[in-house]
Amino acid sequence: MRIMTNSRGTRRSDAHPPGPDGPATLADLARAGVAVFCWCDRCGHSAILDTAPLIAQLGPGFAVPRIATRLRCGGCGARDAATRPAWPSLGQVARHD
Repeated sequence: MRIMTNSRGTRRSDAHPPGPDGPATLADLARAGVAVFCWCDRCGHSAILDTAPLIAQLGPGFAVPRIATRLRCGGCGARDAATRPAWPSLGQVARHD
């Protein structure tokens, strides 16, 4: 993993590089009609959160990955969460030859 410096002089890792304009924001998800998928890294509990209440509380420019820092697991109470866009599922995809 390399550490890089962006145009603002801020260090960042290239292990999970952001998209062309940085990580998705709540406004991006709301425009696309996509919710936020979150899961607990400790117990595996997961949930899907609507963007409207999150925007009301955190603001439209809040980055989706940062939402995890504000969550507590409803299953085990841990603060060890991760978040990403809840992209629509393609269903089960399998290839059987």
